[in-house]
This record gives sequence, structure tokens and C-alpha cells, in this order.
Amino acid sequence: MKCVICKQGGTRPGKTTITLERGAFTMVVKDVPAAVCQNCGEAYVDQKTTKALLKTAEHQATAGSQVEVRAYAVA
Repeated sequence: MKCVICKQGGTRPGKTTITLERGAFTMVVKDVPAAVCQNCGEAYVDQKTTKALLKTAEHQATAGSQVEVRAYAVA
């Protein structure tokens, strides 16, 4: 896939760090699988992974967590 940000680089499988925030809650997830641009480093996370991350963040936010830092794990 060609990068939509820099329009020059191609993407390759890699990993990225995702930060999600809602109100006072912040969740950082490291080592998330993504397609990463070899030119600018922009990361593209697929729909299935995004849905799982959002579900986890929602659960943690409603449980009263303020900060959550974790490594990505396939559910």
C-alpha cells in the first residue's frame, strides 16, 4: 500500500504504539501490529485490531482506570 500521508513510501508489516484518550483516561498500547510506511513512519492499523483496542479502552475507562499501559496481545 502507498502511504496516504507522504505519498512516496510503501508500507510493510511492523509494529507501532497507539495512545487512546477519553476524558481523564489514557491508554497506551505498545507493539500493535500495523502497516508502517518505510519513508515517513506513518502506521496503519487494520479494522479488527482497532475494534479490539477500542473495546479494551472502553472497558478500562468505565472501570475507573486513569492510565493504562500495556503490550498488545491477541485476544
